[in-house]
Amino acid sequence: MPEITAATERILRDAMERLLTGAAIRTDGRLIKENLYREAGISRATMNRATAVMDEWARRVDGSQPRDREIESLRSSLADRAAQIKQLRERVSSLEAQLTIAATAVAELHVENQLLRGDDPSRNITPMKRPNADPRCR
Repeated sequence: MPEITAATERILRDAMERLLTGAAIRTDGRLIKENLYREAGISRATMNRATAVMDEWARRVDGSQPRDREIESLRSSLADRAAQIKQLRERVSSLEAQLTIAATAVAELHVENQLLRGDDPSRNITPMKRPNADPRCR
């Protein structure tokens, strides 16, 4: 089986590095052989002839897909955050309702206090002033 050229090997190694570092250009970034040859822009047969590169790929990827685990971890974290945001929004809504109720109660008490003091601004009644203590008016 013929080996590949040095230039093709370099292209394949560059594609492998992009995939392993999460900087894929032509693929979704998953660590699978299909993405490796597509990222390199070569055929699958050419990739398979690069035995040294394929051995290194197997060693570095080790049959697992760490990027997929990382993506799943991030998705799980995102779902947790979304649930937390939902709870916080519900709590804010509840507190806003309590604040409205409290503000209404305070406003009603303020008006009631004004009425009890005789300071009702809605009435157009001006209290009469008593004249000074004039002995003749008695």
